[in-house]
Amino acid sequence: RMPASMPEADSRHRASAAFSLSFLSLIFSITAFSSSYWCEGTRKVAKPFCKGDSKGDLCIRFNSPDGNNSQAVQYIWETGDDKFVEKKFHAGIWYSCEEMINEDSEKCRSFISLTPASDRGVLWLSIVAELLYVVLLLIGNILMSVEICYYSSVIDGLKINAFSAVVTVLAGLLGMVAHMMYTTVFQMTVNLGPEDWRPHTWDYGWSYGLAWTSFACCMAAAVTTINKYTKTILEFKHKRKKLERSFRIHYKFPDH
Repeated sequence: RMPASMPEADSRHRASAAFSLSFLSLIFSITAFSSSYWCEGTRKVAKPFCKGDSKGDLCIRFNSPDGNNSQAVQYIWETGDDKFVEKKFHAGIWYSCEEMINEDSEKCRSFISLTPASDRGVLWLSIVAELLYVVLLLIGNILMSVEICYYSSVIDGLKINAFSAVVTVLAGLLGMVAHMMYTTVFQMTVNLGPEDWRPHTWDYGWSYGLAWTSFACCMAAAVTTINKYTKTILEFKHKRKKLERSFRIHYKFPDH
């Protein structure tokens, strides 16, 4: 009895591992898709003129409040990096935000409106692919949970396992394509986007890493599911051969 239950327990462990990986992939993908930290960096903008009691670190200060000549002298004296200030920004699929000078708030704009018109179609394809990626991951999770809780028939469980493997692999491919398309669109926006948005320095943020971690978990879940399906099929074939062999032996040497 103990050896017979070992394959079943191993199958349960593999199904649980695949479901856990797929569930993590779903959570990571939803978090990354809804966030705006796919890319982070700084923008170099000219300092505004100081108003009222504003500090002079982030603005250009006049020598006297009502002297036009002194304003010109002071402005000309501000040269190089002293005339500019760096503002942090972060961008995602949906919108891009940057900090305001001398304020704690952020100014956000739709990233779709910042994208060059020639690349806007690719961005929409990326958004559709990301949505399908999330939907297929959700379907895969539902199928895997049904498979874990389904006890009546091994054959039906095997069919669900095969379908969930196909759905998870398809989700992983869509996720990979969506992430790559967004990367291309963002790089084109950096080069051809509006002058008042182009970053001075930028790098990929935590949401971008989370999106690719979601893809890795998705493919790991797919591999685990396919491995479970293959192992179950091989076990069935092995049992069938043993059964046929026992029938042949029983036929040649009948029990008196």
